[in-house]
Amino acid sequence: MNHGKITLQFAVITALVLMLAFSRLLPHPFNFSPVAALALFGGARYKSRFSAYLIPLAAVWISDLFLNYAFFGRLVAFYDGAFFTYLAFALIVMLGSVALRKLSPGRLLVTSLSASVIFFLISNFGVWLSGGLYPLTGGGLAACYAAAVPFFRNTLAGDLIYGFAIFYLYELVANRFPALKTA
Repeated sequence: MNHGKITLQFAVITALVLMLAFSRLLPHPFNFSPVAALALFGGARYKSRFSAYLIPLAAVWISDLFLNYAFFGRLVAFYDGAFFTYLAFALIVMLGSVALRKLSPGRLLVTSLSASVIFFLISNFGVWLSGGLYPLTGGGLAACYAAAVPFFRNTLAGDLIYGFAIFYLYELVANRFPALKTA
C-alpha cells in the first residue's frame, strides 16, 4: 500500500489469497489444500510485512469459520490445537518472505516441501498436546505423528500443485501487466 491508496498489485495479491482460502470450501481430498501456498505467496508478494501475515492468516481463519460450522454444526472460532495450526501458517509466511522474494522453480520446490514439513510437525504436535487423543508421553507423540503420515502425501501434493500454480500464474499475468511486478 502506498500513502493510504490500494495499489493494483496489492488488490490482485489479496484477491488471489482470498480465492485460495475460499477454495477450501469446495470438495477436495483430505489435506489437499491451498493454505501453505497462500501463506508462502502472501509472505513473498506483499510489500508490507503486516499485510503478509494479517491477510493470509485472516483469510484462513474466515474460511475455517465456515468449515468449523459445517463440521461442528455451530460457530467455533478456534478449535483445539488452532494455536499450533496458525503458528505453522505464520512460520510458512515468514519462510515465503525469506526464501521466495526471488522466484525460481528450485526455490519454490524446496520451500513448498519445507512448508509441508513445518505444517506436519507443528500442527500434529498441537493435536497431541491439546486434543486429548493421545497420551502426553513420547509414545503418544510418536503415535500421533504415525497416525498423520497417511495424510502427509495429500499435504505435499496440495502444497506443490497450488504453490506452483499460484506463483507462476501470478508471474504470467505480471509479465502481461507490469504494474503487478514485484520489486
